[in-house]
Amino acid sequence: MPAYPREELEEMVERWLAANRRAETEGDWIKHLGGLYTDDAEYGWNMGPNREFLARGRQQIENWALGVHMEGFETWRYPYEKILIDEKLGEVIGIWHQTAPVKRSNGSHYEAAGIGGSWFRYGGGYRWCWQRDFFDLGNVKAMFIELAADDKLEPPVKRRLSKLAKGQALPGVSAIHGNPALAKRLKGLLAMARIVLFGT
Repeated sequence: MPAYPREELEEMVERWLAANRRAETEGDWIKHLGGLYTDDAEYGWNMGPNREFLARGRQQIENWALGVHMEGFETWRYPYEKILIDEKLGEVIGIWHQTAPVKRSNGSHYEAAGIGGSWFRYGGGYRWCWQRDFFDLGNVKAMFIELAADDKLEPPVKRRLSKLAKGQALPGVSAIHGNPALAKRLKGLLAMARIVLFGT
C-alpha cells in the first residue's frame, strides 16, 4: 500500500467529518458521503457470527450501505471521538458512538454502549477505497430492544429488523458459513439451556 502525505490524510479526515455532520443534519447520507468513495471501493461490516454485509463499488455503497441500510437512521448521529491516522499505510481508524435521535423519559439519549468505529483505507483524491465498520453487536441489540420496548423505533427500522429475524434477504447481506441445519441450531440451543440451568 502506498504512503501518503500526513497533511493529505488529515484533510481527508476533516472532509469526512464535515460530510458526516451535514448528513446527520440533513438526513441524507448518500448526498454527503457517496462522493467520498472511489468507484471501485468496498464497504462492509459484520452482523453476527454468520452474517456479513458487503457493498462492492460506489454504486452499491450508495444504494445499499448509505441507502437501504440507513432507512430509518437518517437522523441518527455517529459522533467521532478519536481518529488514528497511519500515513505509511494510508489507513485511518475512527472511533464513534451510535446515538438515536430520541431520548428516554429521564432526558438521556439512547446510545449503544461499547465501542463503534470505522477502519478506512485511503484511495487518493480525497476518497476512501475500502471501509470496514465494527461495533459491539450485543450492546446494539440491547439498545434496539430498549427502543422497541419504549415504542421509539421508526417503521423502516422495524421492517428491517423483522426481515433480518426471519432470515429474509437484504441487499449485500450473506451468510459466512452457509446456513446451519435446523438440527444443529436446536442442539446448540439445548446445550446452552443445559449450561444455564445446570452448569454442565
